[in-house]
Amino acid sequence: MTMWVFGYGSLLWNPGFEVAQSKVATLGDYARSFCMRSIHHRGSVTEPGLVLALDAVSGASCRGLALAVAAGDEDRTLDYLRERELISSAYLERNLQIAFDDGQSVTAVTYIIDPDHDQYCGGLPLEEQANIIAHAVGGRGPNTEYLFNTSSHLSEIGLHDPDLDWLTARVRSLVA
Repeated sequence: MTMWVFGYGSLLWNPGFEVAQSKVATLGDYARSFCMRSIHHRGSVTEPGLVLALDAVSGASCRGLALAVAAGDEDRTLDYLRERELISSAYLERNLQIAFDDGQSVTAVTYIIDPDHDQYCGGLPLEEQANIIAHAVGGRGPNTEYLFNTSSHLSEIGLHDPDLDWLTARVRSLVA
């Protein structure tokens, strides 16, 4: 049985594990948004950045990539993902149903935001998000890089997120 991982942010352009296959997929009842303060990778404790997370929203959906883990790499991949994604316990690991465009559905390891965690910041206005992203820097580099890479990779696979498109244009103007 293939292990699938649902990518909606940095996993799109930096999975960090061998991907045997990738397919566009949809996760229901969750929305992709910059609703998590990043104090490690794209910001610091004193100047948090923002990273994408999946926020539970009834009736919403998120389009992303289902990433099939190479056979035999399942345990190593899960260990890697847990070290990467659960660094501050703001994400919760869940096995959720995702649907491919052909109607087939599979269960995928998915990282969603814990709305009770102190790094959760859902509902920030887009302008505030843009100002944070334009200035924050963390252990993995500038917050702008995270936004720009995610936005461009979504475009490359034919997926468009209006909020990310707006943020990308606004942040580019702020850092110009």
